[in-house]
Amino acid sequence: MTTTRTPQAERTAAMRLRLMEATVECLVELGWSGTSTTVVSQRAGVSRGAQLHHFPSKQALVVGAVEHLTERRRHAMADAVRTLPDVGRTRAVLDVLAAQFTSPVFFAALELWVAARTDPDLREAVAPLERRVGRETHAYALELLDVDEHRGRNRELVQATLDLLRGLGLAGTLTDDSRRRAAVLDAWAVTLDTGLER
Repeated sequence: MTTTRTPQAERTAAMRLRLMEATVECLVELGWSGTSTTVVSQRAGVSRGAQLHHFPSKQALVVGAVEHLTERRRHAMADAVRTLPDVGRTRAVLDVLAAQFTSPVFFAALELWVAARTDPDLREAVAPLERRVGRETHAYALELLDVDEHRGRNRELVQATLDLLRGLGLAGTLTDDSRRRAAVLDAWAVTLDTGLER
């Protein structure tokens, strides 16, 4: 009987994935202060030495995890484009975008933002990632809504949409805010359909 050995690169990729997912789970469940490299490596089933080899600090681990899952979220949003309806598209787009601000990745990022406010080293690592994600999300919203940001007030309306969704996501961190969020998004879809220049 012969056994097939998994190549080193695949084993490393699988280990990194477990670390990324465990980090986000810890941030969501335990917050920034409760997330440690030891807790993450235990949850991921990875030795502390292996974890430190790939991510020498908590900051590197957390920023890497949020970056990784942001990439995964980008792919999920790309898949959502193919299923958007023609009728009621704006409201459907708002649901796709709102899901980004009610996801574990958003809650993990929120923990980072709060911690980075008073930690200059963390802020230096998080700020460029946040700016990049913000630009990408804005561009993606323009694409989903099928508008040119240089026409009329499109840029401002799309940015207002993202700010609104971020605020609604924040409101949903403590209680189930889904009914109120749905009503707000129903009204905002009408505002966008009226105000956007397509």
